[in-house]
Amino acid sequence: MNKFVRETLKVRILKLAELKCTGPPAELALRFEVSARTIKRLVKEIKADGNDISYNRGRMSYETEKNYQ
Repeated sequence: MNKFVRETLKVRILKLAELKCTGPPAELALRFEVSARTIKRLVKEIKADGNDISYNRGRMSYETEKNYQ
């Protein structure tokens, strides 16, 4: 996965997290045609970039309150 694809996926995950509709990591992985582990790594990178993203087990979705750019 090149840097452009990685950054594009991170932006897509953030947009879905803002809407609270990512679904569980395995489902999101199927949508993006990557592994669930890749989704978890990308979320970890998103957090390292300073974004407040977390997984809500009740909604079964990643979510964020912070606006990103």
